[in-house]
Amino acid sequence: MLKMLIADDNMAIVDILKNFAEASNYEVTTAFDGEEALKKFRESKFDVILLDVMMPKIDGFEVCKIIRSESNVPILMITARSEDYDKIMGLDIGADDYIVKPFSAAEVMARVRAVLRRLERNVIKGSSSENFISYSNLTVNFDTCQAVLSGNIISLTRKELDLLWLLIRDKNRVFSRDYILDRLWTLDYEGGTRAVDTHIKRIRAKLSKFPHPDWQIKTIYGIGYTFEVKR
Repeated sequence: MLKMLIADDNMAIVDILKNFAEASNYEVTTAFDGEEALKKFRESKFDVILLDVMMPKIDGFEVCKIIRSESNVPILMITARSEDYDKIMGLDIGADDYIVKPFSAAEVMARVRAVLRRLERNVIKGSSSENFISYSNLTVNFDTCQAVLSGNIISLTRKELDLLWLLIRDKNRVFSRDYILDRLWTLDYEGGTRAVDTHIKRIRAKLSKFPHPDWQIKTIYGIGYTFEVKR
């Protein structure tokens, strides 16, 4: 039985989601503020976390950042705020999906299943035995959630890690924005392909601090991106 943590200060929403999740054979733990969510996260191992943004004591964004620094457990953010900035911020700090209120519990469970299916397919890593991938002076490591460039450690969010891994694994292949969106988020994600562009921009900014003459993350105008090998 899969274990789910639901953290939201609205007890009615928690009850609805809890009932739907239990009907789908999840073992559910609940929390009603950020501190309680972190406490319960550290007390037990979860397969997926539903995390409200606007919670007392510690908000959901901060909780997500702390959890992501300690674990790669799938996190779906839930919020009443629909601004693109908030959605992109949630994804940038490591959330796997972002759900805007009002929503149906059935939709939430469908998104949970979609996130877990992507992990099961292991689209990015190819096989569970692979924990790192390297090219030239760059190594991406899933165990540490870091990249190492010319001996320098570069911290990445889980989504940045996934995206960089995808590009490196198939060097010189051009990936469309829609393809990346479908593999790393969901194709119907409300933030659209702008989330892909934002993540590429952040990855480039982190990698640009150190020279890498043998390769570049190149934009293919009107299509998407490729990890281009220069030499």
